[in-house]
Amino acid sequence: MTGPDAKRIYLSPPHLDGREQEYLLRAFDSNWITTCGPQVDAFEQDICARTGIRHGVALASGTAALHLGLLILGVGPGDEVLCSTLTFAASANAIVYCGATPVFIDSDRETWTMDPRLLAEELERALRRDRRPKAVLVVDLYGQCADYGPIRETCSRYNLPVLEDAAEALGATYQGAAAGKFGALGVFSFNGNKIITTSGGGMLVSDNREYIDRARFLSTQARDPAPFYQHSHIGYNYRLSNLLAALGQAQLERLSEKILRKKAIQEQYRQALADLPGITFMPEAPYGCSNGWLTVLLIDPERFGSDREAVRLALEADRIESRPIWKPMHMQPVFDCSEGGSPISGSETGPGQGRVKSRAVGGPVSEDLFARGLCLPSGAQLTEEDLERIIAIIQRCRR
Repeated sequence: MTGPDAKRIYLSPPHLDGREQEYLLRAFDSNWITTCGPQVDAFEQDICARTGIRHGVALASGTAALHLGLLILGVGPGDEVLCSTLTFAASANAIVYCGATPVFIDSDRETWTMDPRLLAEELERALRRDRRPKAVLVVDLYGQCADYGPIRETCSRYNLPVLEDAAEALGATYQGAAAGKFGALGVFSFNGNKIITTSGGGMLVSDNREYIDRARFLSTQARDPAPFYQHSHIGYNYRLSNLLAALGQAQLERLSEKILRKKAIQEQYRQALADLPGITFMPEAPYGCSNGWLTVLLIDPERFGSDREAVRLALEADRIESRPIWKPMHMQPVFDCSEGGSPISGSETGPGQGRVKSRAVGGPVSEDLFARGLCLPSGAQLTEEDLERIIAIIQRCRR
């Protein structure tokens, strides 16, 4: 069925297909429903076992994990953090939470992730002007890892820590190793649209136990070890609840199956659409394997006959959700990357405040990807009928 009465198809809805109810009831019956408990501990251990990363702390969101990761790396007021520009706002927002300034690095055309060449050039310039960044925040995009070989080589040369934003990439690999392993710290998100979900949640991971112990301390309001409530540091209420951790345990059991299904959906889109003039797909880099989180294509309007927005609206008219790819951070109104702009005063920076004066290194690649890129419905529960319906509408948009 098509038209206004057709079934609504969402971009990336939660997919509950295992023992979620059983695990939730077990946690409920134990009366451990707050921000600690056996399911939280077990979920942390399960993620570490899956990824081969030694330590993890389950948190209320991926954004909380990014914030704590930056704090642990010593990021603070006045610092600069180099950050992928093609990403969700949480990556850059977490930098601002620390009082620091993001410097946005453009994408590489072949991977859509941070361009290692531009990163190296910016670090060379930073050294010449004696303005050393505090860290590099690298984003794994749409389930695909960035090219960590040259990125880590460059950052190691400058003794600069990497925070890996693997929010979208749980289950992906780079040169055979799991996403999340390639920085001093890594971040996963379990938001409702991710490949596995805890409704809302995230995790900070690292092979460095001291980092994770510090994050655990800060995430529970930085309470000192005393019989009364004593605090010597500012802390945060960032821990994941035991009930949601139980949901994550059940979801994680089916991660491999979800990846296989997502990849099969990608392949079906490719087989049906790749031969259309003006249609190309996000490339899968030869250095690793994506988790297939979202299928993303580019539309050349001159060759295809319709632009990205016309295709999106045609899908929406048939109750099918699609979405433009991330609008680059250097194009966002909140970040002033104009060369002639004036920095705002320190009293005006931070969450809930005015525009943040930032810089961008490059930009044309991510701007072009944004102008032409469209994320297609990629939920693991898509049926063959759903896929045929989506594909047919895109095919009809060609003029």
